[in-house]
Amino acid sequence: MIRLARMPTHDPVSIDDAAPADELSDAVLRQLLPRLRRFALRLARDPVSADDLVQSTLERALTRWPGRRPQGDVRAWLFTILYRQFLDSQRRTRRYARLLDWFAGADAAAPSAEREAIARSSLDVFERLPEAQRTLLWLVCVEGLSYKAVADLFDVPLGTVMSRLSRARSALRDLHEGQGGEARLRILK
Repeated sequence: MIRLARMPTHDPVSIDDAAPADELSDAVLRQLLPRLRRFALRLARDPVSADDLVQSTLERALTRWPGRRPQGDVRAWLFTILYRQFLDSQRRTRRYARLLDWFAGADAAAPSAEREAIARSSLDVFERLPEAQRTLLWLVCVEGLSYKAVADLFDVPLGTVMSRLSRARSALRDLHEGQGGEARLRILK
């Protein structure tokens, strides 16, 4: 991996003095490199990670230059790329950590026969719910969608989602405790 040389943190010449702000020349990059590194260091809080972030930003900028919008400030474009590269790396790190936790948890303890029976019973009860209630419970409780996102998805008011979810949870609880035969969906006119 190519390492960027440490550049001074001061800007002896403004970008306007070096070259036009709408071209990606060597002079423009030399002027922007300290600023990009400063911003990357602020985001990453680690000099090595900041250098890697600046390098990936410049690589992306150079490969995507022909597809860039002709109008616009190069500096703003580069800072946008850097910030998005940082967010992508954070997402990858969290995803990798979750996978590691999942694999570590799988080896740590095998489920007991009792826990497996309870889980199977819960899934059977879940399957006895009406499709609309199962879908709503799945989206909110398993997929983790917000009430607002589900309301937008089904094109219904937020309060409707909340009340339907409450009824679905109640029906699931009743079925699990053996109080109900079949769960019913109320239809209002």
